[in-house]
Amino acid sequence: MNDKKTPDWVGRGKTIKQLVAELQSFENQNLLVEISTDDGVTKKPISLVVKSGDTCVLVNFEQ
Repeated sequence: MNDKKTPDWVGRGKTIKQLVAELQSFENQNLLVEISTDDGVTKKPISLVVKSGDTCVLVNFEQ
């Protein structure tokens, strides 16, 4: 039986401030930013960043 628990950081999310700080740690600031919901198997570019209620949403408009 597998008793592995999902680490807290997986579902906790990040604030804009935390995300910006993490992105600023990359040496090459010209890298394209993409998003994935399947562990990097499928990646999509971020088309737009919008405010939705109390959250910031990264949006991809590709079909």
